[in-house]
Amino acid sequence: MSTTETTTQLNDVNIAAVAGLAGKIVEEPAVAATTWQATVDWKGAFRSEASIRDFAPAVSDEPESLGGGDAGPNPVEQLLGALGNCLAVGYAANATMAGIDIKDLQVKVEGDLDLHTFLGLTDGNAGFEDIRVNVHLDSDASPEQLQELHAKVTSTSPVGHTLARTVPLHIDLAQ
Repeated sequence: MSTTETTTQLNDVNIAAVAGLAGKIVEEPAVAATTWQATVDWKGAFRSEASIRDFAPAVSDEPESLGGGDAGPNPVEQLLGALGNCLAVGYAANATMAGIDIKDLQVKVEGDLDLHTFLGLTDGNAGFEDIRVNVHLDSDASPEQLQELHAKVTSTSPVGHTLARTVPLHIDLAQ
């Protein structure tokens, strides 16, 4: 008598949930059009809190060197973290769907920012001039499989795509 074991998780990813969502989107393409939301409340000085879904608010503050209280990461650090987190999700999801076991994954993200414009000292770009990402991925997969995985992740990252192109931004003041 033989037993067949069905794998329902790899890399701690619920394979059925991911496959189920993909299948539903194939059947009903309109399901893929989603809207995400965050509400930010100012808490004084440079502190604020972002409320997202039902999670505890995420604190934001500036480092003491920029006049803040250093109560949490600042917005540009959160942006770098969002990119790293999005890439980590992409590696986990795509590796799982390809049957690749991840032993360890670390995504290091850093960017160069000139504070002149932010501080009102000059006109120009207040944002990052350059963002660099270094991915450490430990797996028994072949180098070819890992390159294919890397290409898939970098070509499908929502945060990566958002940062790499011009996105219409509408900031309205409600009074």
